[in-house]
Amino acid sequence: MSLNENQSKSLTRKQILLEMMKHPGYVPMKIKEIITVLQVPASDRQELEELMGELIKEGKVIRTKRGKFAMPQTFNLVSGTFQGHPKGFGFLILDEDEKDIFIPASGVNGAMHKDRVMCRIVKQPTSERRAEAEVIEILQRGPESLVGTYQENENFGFVVPDDQKYSRDVFVPKKLSKGAVSGHKVLVQITNWAEERRNPEGKVISILGHVNDPGVDILSIIYQYDLPREFPKEVMDEVEAIPGEISESDKRGRTDLRAVPMVTIDGEDAKDLDDAISLEKLDNGMYRLGVHIADVTHYVKEKHPLDVEALERATSIYLVDRVIPMLPHKLSNGICSLNAGVDRLALTCMMDIDSHGNVQSHQIMETVIHIDERMTYTNVKKILIDEDEALKERYKDFVPMFETMRELAEVLRKKRMKRGAIDFDFEETKVILDKEGTPIEIKPYDRNVATRIIEEFMLVCNETIAEDYFWQEKPFVYRSHEDPDPVKIQALTEFITNFGYKIKGVAQKVHPKDMQKVLDDISGKPEESIISHLLLRSMKQARYTSECNGHFGLAARYYCHFTSPIRRYPDLQIHRIIKYNLHHELKGKKEASLIERMPDVAKHSSLRERRAEEAERETIKLKKVEYMEQFIGQIFRGVVTGTTSWGLYVELPNTVEGLVHVNEMADDYYIYDEPGHRWIGEHTKQIYRLGDKVHVQVIKTNTMTRSIDFRFVSEEEFNKQEEAKEQEEVKEQEE
Repeated sequence: MSLNENQSKSLTRKQILLEMMKHPGYVPMKIKEIITVLQVPASDRQELEELMGELIKEGKVIRTKRGKFAMPQTFNLVSGTFQGHPKGFGFLILDEDEKDIFIPASGVNGAMHKDRVMCRIVKQPTSERRAEAEVIEILQRGPESLVGTYQENENFGFVVPDDQKYSRDVFVPKKLSKGAVSGHKVLVQITNWAEERRNPEGKVISILGHVNDPGVDILSIIYQYDLPREFPKEVMDEVEAIPGEISESDKRGRTDLRAVPMVTIDGEDAKDLDDAISLEKLDNGMYRLGVHIADVTHYVKEKHPLDVEALERATSIYLVDRVIPMLPHKLSNGICSLNAGVDRLALTCMMDIDSHGNVQSHQIMETVIHIDERMTYTNVKKILIDEDEALKERYKDFVPMFETMRELAEVLRKKRMKRGAIDFDFEETKVILDKEGTPIEIKPYDRNVATRIIEEFMLVCNETIAEDYFWQEKPFVYRSHEDPDPVKIQALTEFITNFGYKIKGVAQKVHPKDMQKVLDDISGKPEESIISHLLLRSMKQARYTSECNGHFGLAARYYCHFTSPIRRYPDLQIHRIIKYNLHHELKGKKEASLIERMPDVAKHSSLRERRAEEAERETIKLKKVEYMEQFIGQIFRGVVTGTTSWGLYVELPNTVEGLVHVNEMADDYYIYDEPGHRWIGEHTKQIYRLGDKVHVQVIKTNTMTRSIDFRFVSEEEFNKQEEAKEQEEVKEQEE
C-alpha cells in the first residue's frame, strides 16, 4: 500500500461526501443533485462518480433502486468485515466500533471469513445479547488464496483451511491439485466462491511441504497471514547503495555526544539495537537522562522504495523461529543498529528530571554517538540484584550508572503508579527451539530490574515527545488507548462486588486510578488472577491515531511511540516529522501533506500491528501444542483463566493453556453460570470458576486446530504421579 498524494486527496473528498450524507438534514440524492449541492465542476463529474463507486464498494454508501445515494444506516443496513466461525455462524466486525454483530448460520448467505459484506439488522441489541444481522450483499471478497492441508480422494481433493474461521473446505478438481497428496500443506487459490449450499472451489498454486517436514508449520502461518517474505529488488538495490559506515559528512551539523558514557541494554539474542541510554546525576540533584535512538530516517528517505516497503510492512514480526524485519538486515542489524564500539547517528531526547519524576526540561537533537558497552538484561540484573563480583569488576566504570538507573526508574515508576497507571504483570511466553525447530522448553519470559529500567526510560521519553508535539500543534502519530466500554465496566463491577471490591468511577467516568486500586487490593489474594484477567478484557486495544486521545492504561494525557524506528513505522514517521521541524521545514505544503497523510499511516500501522500480533500468537500456540504432545497422560497444576459455555480454560505454570471441555466433566452434570464466570455441579455443588487452582491431565493435542485438551483430576492423583516420579529418579540414581 503506497499512500501517495493522489490517494490522500481522494480520501479527503470521500470524507467531504460522507460528512454531507451524515448530516441530519441530508435526504437521499441522485448524482446530479449532489453535483449541484457541492458545486462540482463538469470536469470533475467522472471523478465524483468514481469516488461514489469506491464508497459503495467499501460499504460506506448505498445506491437505492431509484439511483439515490444514502448512508446504509438510513435503511437499517450496516457494513463491515465478516468473521467466520468453525460452526458456520459468524460475526460482523464494524470498522469504527469494537462491538460486533452476530450473524446466525442461516444469515451467512455464502459469505466467507474476511469478506466485506453489507448486512441488514434483524434484531436490535439488548442488555443480555448483541445485535443480530443477515448478510444481504458481499461487497468484496476476502483473500483469493488460503493455506490448508490437502486431503486426497479418488477423483478429487479438498483443502482443510488452517484458519478455523473458514467453516468450509475448498473443493479441488484432481487436474488442479498440482500433484499434491494427503498431508501436504498447500496454498490454494479460490476459483469459484462459496454459495449458500456449495463449497468454494479452488486450485493448488503452491505446495509448501508435508505437515511433518521441519519448518513447514511456521511457513504455513506466514502464508496464512500473508506476511511479507522477500524484499522487492528495487528495495535491495537501494539498500546496497547505503554505506556500511558513517562518513564525516554525515556527522556535520550534529551534536557530538561521543564523549558521553552510554550503553545499550537488550536481550541476549537481540540484533536490532535501536535505543541507548546515558544518565548522570547533576549537582542540583536532578537526573539528566539521555535516550538516544537510531536515526533511521537518515537512510530511509521519504517515498523512496525502502520507505514505501517499510510502510507496507509497518512493523517487524517476531515469530518463534525467525524475525520478519520491517527493514532489510543490512540496516536493522548494521548501520542503524547501535552496536558498541562504533560511531552511530542518533536522534536524542535529553531530559532533566527532578526527584519526583517530573521532566523539568528537555531537548531533542540530531547527534553522533558512540556506545561504550552492549549490556544484556541478564547481566545488569546480576550486577544490581545478584551482586555478581566478576561482572561488577568487568563493568566497574558503569556500575554507578546502573545504580543511578535503578534509582531513577523507581522514581518514575512511583510517579506513574501515583497518577494511576495500570500495571498488569501477566507472564509472557518464551519458547526455546532446537535446530530443527522442535520446542524443547516453554517458560515465562523473565521480567527483571533491567527490563523495568528500560521500560520506564522509554515510557518517559515517549510521553515527553508526544506532549512537546501536541502543544506545538504539529502533524503527528499518537499511541492512543481509549477509555473502556462502560457496559463492560458495569458488568465487571457487578462481578467483583461478589468478592467485596468495587470500581469507584463507574457511575460517572472510570479513571485508571480506580482500576489500579482494585489491582492493588487483590494483590496476593486467591482471586487476583481472575479479577486481573477480567480487568484486562474490559479494556480496549491501544492503536495509532493522528489525534491525541490519551493513553488510559498508562494514565497519560500524551503518548506516542518514538523509541523503535527500526521495527515500527509510526516511530520512523515521528522521527521524520521531528527532523523536518528541527530544520524548519515543517510548514506550508509539507505540513499540509503530512496532516492529510497521518490518519492513513496511523490506521494502516494499527492494522499491520494487529496482523503481526495474531501471527506471533499463532506460532507460539502451535509450538505449545507440539511441546505438550510428549506429556499426554501427565498431570499438572494449573489455574482457571477462562470460562465459556463449552468448558473452562486452564493455564499451566509454563504459560501453556488448554481446554477442559464440558464433556470431560463426567463426575456430575454441570451448569454454566455466565454472569458468575463459573460452572456448578448440579448434585455435588462442585464449583469451577475463574482463578481457581486446579489439577489437570493432558488428554489430547491437535496441531491442526492448535489446541490442547485437559481433564480435571484430584490432588491425590497428582500426588501419586509426583511420588512415582521421585521413586523413578531414586531408582535411576541407584543404577
